[in-house]
Amino acid sequence: MNRFKICFTIVALAFATSAKTQHFGLSRLFYPNVTLGAEYQSTAQMGNQVFGTSHTSVLAVVPLRSEVDVSFSLRKKFDLRARHSVLIGNFSQIDPTINDQPAPRNGYKSAMVGVVMLQASIRDRLWVYAIGGGLTESNETFFTPQPYFYGGAARMRILGVNRQVLYGSAVVYSQKFRIIPVLGANIRFNKEWRLSALLPFRANVNYRANGWLNFDATAAYGGFSAGFQEFKNTETLLRRNNFTEIRFSLAANASLLTIFNVSIEAGLSTFRSLRNLNNSGEILASNAPAAAPFIGATVRYITSRANAKSAFASKMGLGGEGVNW
Repeated sequence: MNRFKICFTIVALAFATSAKTQHFGLSRLFYPNVTLGAEYQSTAQMGNQVFGTSHTSVLAVVPLRSEVDVSFSLRKKFDLRARHSVLIGNFSQIDPTINDQPAPRNGYKSAMVGVVMLQASIRDRLWVYAIGGGLTESNETFFTPQPYFYGGAARMRILGVNRQVLYGSAVVYSQKFRIIPVLGANIRFNKEWRLSALLPFRANVNYRANGWLNFDATAAYGGFSAGFQEFKNTETLLRRNNFTEIRFSLAANASLLTIFNVSIEAGLSTFRSLRNLNNSGEILASNAPAAAPFIGATVRYITSRANAKSAFASKMGLGGEGVNW
């Protein structure tokens, strides 16, 4: 069963991109949990203007189904198969500012829902599948949105107890289709140090000080694409703002009372781009805000861990100490 246990360690990489501040823990996969987050990014020069942003969010993870079964083929070949399905939902409020004024006036609302299935078997090896979609819009365009959709699959290979790799591809639709190759790795050097990456999105070095405290150094690519309305003369025009950044940060993560995880992160947002597009995807304006520091914090509540273990985590031997990294 060791091969199956290793599978879920590296799959954690795929979820890391959804949590900017909170260090990822395996408990997020196997136990219902809710994460509240907030982040503030200071203002910085953008041409002859000043640009800043902040956001708050709530992320919920709900395990849907877990099973472990044994099967025999017509050729009497033995196969042991494990499956675990997870529902992920996220809602965020994003508040950009230009010259210290909200832009747009009430910011953007962002909603996302997705399903991830982890599958491990002796015959088909280790796979992870994901599908979902969402939208990011202003108040004026929230009910006439341009949603995005994504799906993907990745294969995991075990190179040893402390080394695993993942490779696959994702298909994303946001105004147009994109195919993104994905390469991941998880390398544990010893009990304290671990390197993990899910390229081209995120790379992370983690130091575990003890059973309840660990630290992260992270480089990550992120941003948002949001719709809004522009009023020009007597016309109402649909527009989009595409914001991208590469951020470098340090974070401290603590597990408290077995059911809470608290993280504090600080870092620098660099290589930033803010583009304004029309409804056809043509670029109307492009800006490069200067680098800016940011600070964020999250609190995660694991709703049922204090009462009962996940049946799947118990079967796979993942329900003991160390689930909350």
